[in-house]
Amino acid sequence: MPKDHHEHIKFDDERIIRKLSGLEHETLRTIAQAFSIKVGARGDTINLLGKSSSVKKAAELIKHLAALLADGRDISRADVRNAAQRMSTETKAVPADFLADNLYRSRGSCEVNPRGPGQRAYVEAIKRDDVVFGVGPAGTGKTYLAMTLAVMALETEQVSRIILTRPAVEAGEKLGFLPGTLEEKVSPYLRPLYDALFDLLGTSQAEELVAHGVIEVAPLAFMRGRTLNDAFVILDEGQNTTPEQMKMALTRLGINSKMVVTGDITQIDLPPQQKSGLIDAISILQNVSGLSVCKLTEKDVVRHPLVQLIVRAYDNKIKT
Repeated sequence: MPKDHHEHIKFDDERIIRKLSGLEHETLRTIAQAFSIKVGARGDTINLLGKSSSVKKAAELIKHLAALLADGRDISRADVRNAAQRMSTETKAVPADFLADNLYRSRGSCEVNPRGPGQRAYVEAIKRDDVVFGVGPAGTGKTYLAMTLAVMALETEQVSRIILTRPAVEAGEKLGFLPGTLEEKVSPYLRPLYDALFDLLGTSQAEELVAHGVIEVAPLAFMRGRTLNDAFVILDEGQNTTPEQMKMALTRLGINSKMVVTGDITQIDLPPQQKSGLIDAISILQNVSGLSVCKLTEKDVVRHPLVQLIVRAYDNKIKT
């Protein structure tokens, strides 16, 4: 039986040790549990004991976390947990895959970063290509990351407006029987887009930009007949478009514009006999130059840890 491996990481600044330890050493305990090793802190040193390969990967993660903290980065417990779990199970994973440079800081001072190789590839595709399909289960950051890049493009004057749209699919209740005006009827379908917008920009600035038409949030039906120039367009819930609607949306793209289509093909609310426009478009367009299809998985889920397990359980049921 191989001997346990010891490693000692010494820091010049004990404040980094305190930040790494977190409340009641929770951060170090999370790392210890993920790698099945012992981790402790004393004075200016963090001590690791366990299987050699696990200790080396845990040490790599701790050093990377320390460097980010020294640069003033805020690292959440969820970030640490995700990085530790992924690095402990994926042979080629490195800390930068999950704890990358800061992408954007929201008005609430929250950092937005791609978490994991899947999200990083998605962000790079959006930066590179004019049309990107982001496909994956709930909680993988498809809409939120696209929204972040849209806000960044607006703030750096790469585009002059943001257009956010999604199909108003009748799931359960018929729109015609719902009370209120047309705007009131479709508002619930657009709520998730507003939520992300308010989170990134703050409620007052987001409402001001919407009021001035710089940011437009509208049902997909409102896009028909338009040409969308100098805009960052996000079509959310693309799995609930028909092939005709998807073609209509994609052909709205104008000069100096970018479009991101997001969707979860496991949650289609169309009638059973109706083909999804998202599935149809990916099949038809996957080899078109200048267009990317990014497929995220349950490994990219960044919501509550249980969401990842829930998605995996449903995927396993579908496969069987």
